[in-house]
Amino acid sequence: MADLTPLLAFRWSPRAFDPAATLTADEAASLLEAARWAPSAGNGQPWRFALGHRDDETWKRILVNLPSDDQPWARHAAALLLGAHLTAGTTASGTTVTGVARDAGTGAAYDLGQAVAHLTVQATALGLYVRQIAGFDHTGLAADLDLPAGVRPLVVAAVGRLGDPASLPTALRAQEVGLRRRRPLADLLLR
Repeated sequence: MADLTPLLAFRWSPRAFDPAATLTADEAASLLEAARWAPSAGNGQPWRFALGHRDDETWKRILVNLPSDDQPWARHAAALLLGAHLTAGTTASGTTVTGVARDAGTGAAYDLGQAVAHLTVQATALGLYVRQIAGFDHTGLAADLDLPAGVRPLVVAAVGRLGDPASLPTALRAQEVGLRRRRPLADLLLR
């Protein structure tokens, strides 16, 4: 394997979060700052976030829109973060405009992915863990959080400190403690 920075080599997406750990205001600010400095086309920064700390109203609204299989472990995360992006015809301030040349839907989703990746690397640097969830009730969450028109939910990130894998259901426990596997690099190259 090529030499990687430990921030990438040891990044991991667990499901076992410590139910007693919290995300401090400084940690939350650091994560969001890392996302803010991610690259984006034309420096548009077409991402928006909703951050809920365990048991606050935002956290509860995000949690109930997650799949029922994910809720039992996600409820232990210190924070749940919704990552959303602007749709075509929406400006960085969230207002709708016409005649936007760039496909904000595809490009903005790509840019949001970079912002969440930066946030994830920063979390690793802080000793935190992030697990992303894409399969949730997008429409329900947009309504429950009263998101403006033109702001499309794309990902939820559970953030927290590592918990006890024994707290997970048996099927998930096996995945949690198993070896991390990645496809060989040769499988990822098109030529």
